[in-house]
Amino acid sequence: MAVAFDPSGPPTLESPWPVSVFSGKIKSYLDRLGTAWVEGEITQWGVSGGNVYGKLRDLTEDVTIGFTIWSSVKAKLPDDLKQGDRVIALFKPNYWLKAGTLSMQVFEMRHVGLGDMLERLERLRHQLASEGLFDASRKKALPFLPRTIGLITGKDSDAEKDVLRNAQLRWPSVSFRVVHTAVQGDRVPREVVAALATLDADPEVDVIIVARGGGDFQNLLGFSDESVLRAVAACATPVVSAIGHEADRPLLDEVADLRASTPTDAAKRVVPDVSEELDRVDQARARLSLRVSAFVRHEIDRVEQLRSRPVLAESSWIVDSRAEDLTRYVARGVELLNRVLERAGNTTGELGARLRALSPQSTLDRGYAIVQGPGGGIVRRPSDALTDSSLTITLAEGTFTARSEGEAPAPGRG
Repeated sequence: MAVAFDPSGPPTLESPWPVSVFSGKIKSYLDRLGTAWVEGEITQWGVSGGNVYGKLRDLTEDVTIGFTIWSSVKAKLPDDLKQGDRVIALFKPNYWLKAGTLSMQVFEMRHVGLGDMLERLERLRHQLASEGLFDASRKKALPFLPRTIGLITGKDSDAEKDVLRNAQLRWPSVSFRVVHTAVQGDRVPREVVAALATLDADPEVDVIIVARGGGDFQNLLGFSDESVLRAVAACATPVVSAIGHEADRPLLDEVADLRASTPTDAAKRVVPDVSEELDRVDQARARLSLRVSAFVRHEIDRVEQLRSRPVLAESSWIVDSRAEDLTRYVARGVELLNRVLERAGNTTGELGARLRALSPQSTLDRGYAIVQGPGGGIVRRPSDALTDSSLTITLAEGTFTARSEGEAPAPGRG
């Protein structure tokens, strides 16, 4: 058996709230929220009985909310509001107790002014510039001849045809990988970011072109979206911006690695002209041929100059000059040798004279003799010649033997 509810306490199994109380609390809570300014794009605009029933979609996310404009309010709004417009509306939640339904009542609605958009873009520009996303130092160089070019553009658009036609005219074998996306409206950021991720992950794609034809400022807003700009900055593959005409300058131009004034200009900047490259090759070959010819002629002249010098023109001079040197060196050597021999001869003569003067033979020649005992020893005193011992006596011109009779008496003894 349910107990009577207590409106001051929380609802429980034993004391639940009646529907009217629950609905009243919802309405009371929503009424306290008051009004809020909301920005979005009108995706549905239907008039019935003077009232407008429509839907407003978020500019970046896939979120939609319904709204109602009563006829009394509609009379105060601009007459040109329609589906596809970007607007700012003053919303107020309205909960209808009887049916238990929630609706969003609009009290004011106006177009987003150009000044407001420009102000937001300028704030975004300063923010990204302060982060360095516009710096020239971070921009990547384009390859000379890309293997495959990624192209992000609208399906069957003039921009796509311009890029493909001009690129193929310049380099017939050029290869493209095309990803079609929305190029206008709120789907642009989401689809372009997805296309950039796909092409950047492809190892065969060497450069990516984002192309769109001209349009008014609002039509190009998707290419100034922050998510697109950050996706381009994060790409490892060089990105070329080819949005609109020369005067159109979405923020994508600032972040991209190269800004092309038009889609046609993008094709010319990314793909080299085969005829121009062939001309350059011919010019390079001609310059190379001239330089090689000039180098060969210069070396021939150097060889001729070397051959014309006396050292090579008359080779016998080397032998003649060396023969003269050799003759001079030989004569000088003979002269020096004779001097050395002469000095050596004089020295030898002097030493021989001294040797002869000191020689025992000279002593013998003067009448002296050398007496040797039986053992061959020199007899210097009488005691060395024992009585009846054999003596050998050497004279100047021979040797004879004798026999000792002992020591002779000294002269004067008798």
